[in-house]
Amino acid sequence: MSPVRVAVLISGSGSNLQAIIDKIEKNEINGELVVVISNKENAYGLERAKNHNIEGLLIDSKTVDHHEYNRLILSAVKERNIELVVLAGYLRILDKEFIEAYKDRIINIHPSLIPSFCGKGFYGLKVHQSAVEYGVKISGATVHFVDEKADNGPIILQKAISLDFDDTAESLQRKILAVEHELLPEAVKLFCEKKLKVIGRKVSICK
Repeated sequence: MSPVRVAVLISGSGSNLQAIIDKIEKNEINGELVVVISNKENAYGLERAKNHNIEGLLIDSKTVDHHEYNRLILSAVKERNIELVVLAGYLRILDKEFIEAYKDRIINIHPSLIPSFCGKGFYGLKVHQSAVEYGVKISGATVHFVDEKADNGPIILQKAISLDFDDTAESLQRKILAVEHELLPEAVKLFCEKKLKVIGRKVSICK
């Protein structure tokens, strides 16, 4: 089976990107990471791509309007015959045209157990701060397919972790990031093995 052609979209350091790169290089994922696209010029994830001889592409979201920005990204992935788009710490909302073009072929990682602490405005440290302030006993990470609403698509994988009484937003972020580095590559692996099937709001994982 030919490797699945993958694009990863980032906005920052790209630690989840690195987790995917590591698994692909160990031949644990039947995928080819074709391009890493960043909407921010100083995103370290572009350097990670360069270090592994992967094409890095900057499409700066500050220089064009929302519609044009999404058009440029869609053109970039189509030109490279991308089959799977992975959002790894990507802080932009994709538009309807992009999502329709890649229906059930875009996956995202979110640092909470959806539907808790998710949706518009919940990103980065704010997610963990909200969980700590609420006093929840568990949180975790979720990988899901992307639809037109933020953090709303069918859930692929989730994993929970326990909070300690003295956890801060920062310490919780570190705990959950370790979980993200497990879950996102696993979801990519399952997709590349054609083991994921979306049925309504549920995702069936074939054995």
